[in-house]
Amino acid sequence: MNEVHVGTYCSVAATAELVATKWTPVIVHDLSEGPRRFTQLERACPGISPRTLSERLDMLEDQGIVLRRSYPESPPRVEYELTDKGRALLPIIREMRKFGHAWLIPEPVPSA
Repeated sequence: MNEVHVGTYCSVAATAELVATKWTPVIVHDLSEGPRRFTQLERACPGISPRTLSERLDMLEDQGIVLRRSYPESPPRVEYELTDKGRALLPIIREMRKFGHAWLIPEPVPSA
């Protein structure tokens, strides 16, 4: 057993540090459907502030998980999409979704 669970020494700790950052799994999940603009991501994450979303996107871009594309249009258009590294996170996100449906989200009650 690895006694030092620090992100620089333990791959599980490093991955947990990334995935456990608030909003990161939701952003990655939303980007799994294709490129999104900032406002689309904002709508997909009710309760996230624009500042927090911007910080998360910057962090994900720095980590090589998200690619930011700027288009020279008027008004300027910016889209975010997953890189290969970001898409490699999708099996983890899918398992989180399955776990949530199986253990955390109650089944919908059928209407009469």
